[in-house]
Amino acid sequence: MAKYRGPVCKLCRREGEKLFLKGERCFTPKCAFERRDYAPGEHGKSGQFRRRRDSDYNRQLRAKQKARRVYGVFERQFHRYYEVSLSRRGLTGINLLQILESRLDNVIYRLGFASSRAQARLLVTHGHFSVNGRRTDIPSMLMGPGDTVSVRDGSRKREFFKTLPDFVETRNAPMWLGRDVKALSGTVIRLPERAEIDGNLQEQLIVEYYSR
Repeated sequence: MAKYRGPVCKLCRREGEKLFLKGERCFTPKCAFERRDYAPGEHGKSGQFRRRRDSDYNRQLRAKQKARRVYGVFERQFHRYYEVSLSRRGLTGINLLQILESRLDNVIYRLGFASSRAQARLLVTHGHFSVNGRRTDIPSMLMGPGDTVSVRDGSRKREFFKTLPDFVETRNAPMWLGRDVKALSGTVIRLPERAEIDGNLQEQLIVEYYSR
């Protein structure tokens, strides 16, 4: 499985805003974006880099790149999601966001079982979760209404999962997900509506980028 191994704080600085890729650390003064809120590279601090980002193409590209980085998806897979969303009924942009939100790693993150999507991916690949009673290690698995995810019995003895309920209690789950904190499980009730997805994502610009 391909994985980005570079400094993720540079991705936030590249997009000019916090993408909350490091979970709780992003809310502390240790966040690199708080200390260096300019683009990375030789010309980032001078502002020359940002002044070039004013064309329609650049706005479309940045919207696509930001969505990719928020969900931790590489270009080939992201484009495949776009092709699937194009074939579905409804608005292509919203379909795309719903597909991204229905990924297993994102569902686990939304349920509060991980502090970031990166941590959720790691927990899934290590086999700590079951979907509909079956162990899975595929973070990109797409979940649908009625699907249930839960922490495996063998993983509950680990220290991380023993303290997880206290952490989960501090996180709010979206309305499209049902959550049982004591059982460390959650259910997809329905697909999310646009208002329940990150408002900073500009799906129309993503559609325009791939429609060129």
